[in-house]
Order: sequence, then C-alpha cells, then structure tokens
Amino acid sequence: MAELLLHLTEGPLWEAARGIGTYEMSTRGRTLHEEGFIHCSLPHQLAGVAEMLYGAGSGAGTGDQELVVLVIDPGRLPVPVRYESVAPGREEFPHIYGPVPVDAVVEVRPWPREEGVPA
Repeated sequence: MAELLLHLTEGPLWEAARGIGTYEMSTRGRTLHEEGFIHCSLPHQLAGVAEMLYGAGSGAGTGDQELVVLVIDPGRLPVPVRYESVAPGREEFPHIYGPVPVDAVVEVRPWPREEGVPA
C-alpha cells in the first residue's frame, strides 16, 4: 500500500464534502478549481504546513472552526497524485489532481493530534 496522504482542513468543509460525496478544497481559502490540485502532506510535513497555513502549531482552529486532518488512501483515488516541489531542489509534497471521493478518506483526526498518537 502507498503511503497515506494527509490534508489539513476546517471541520465544516469536510462535513460539507461528506454531504456531496467529494472533497474539493485545495488549501486554506482556495478550491481545487482555483488551484488545479489539492495540497497534501506526508506525516513528517504536516506540522510545518499547519503552522504556515493556520498558525496551528499549538492546536487552535481558524477562529471558531476546528481543524481536522483527512487521512487519504491514494489507492482509493481515481485521479493522479504527483509529488512536486515549489522550486527545483526543494522538498516535494503530494498533490491530488482531482476531487477526493469521501470514501478515499479512511480516517479523520482532530488537529492537533493527541500526544503520543503518530500522524
């Protein structure tokens, strides 16, 4: 099995996706259609992404929105996943090039994850 992908999002956005069957937010405030892909992380990248996008190193949400981590099984995706960097020679991040079916999300974790629970 390929390594699981992680995507940090606001809880209400995930709940809305569950209602329609697909998740289509790329990153904070930007949709798949605006960005062209959905930004994801590997476990070792998630804390840095959370801090950069949400200032969420200590676990706060975005105002009163709680953050959750979507754990995505790439084997359940009907669209490509590409590992890309923002500049040559920089760290690569997984990008999903299409909507994520809700059944590709195998777990939803609260952010921050509980102490001692691996990402």
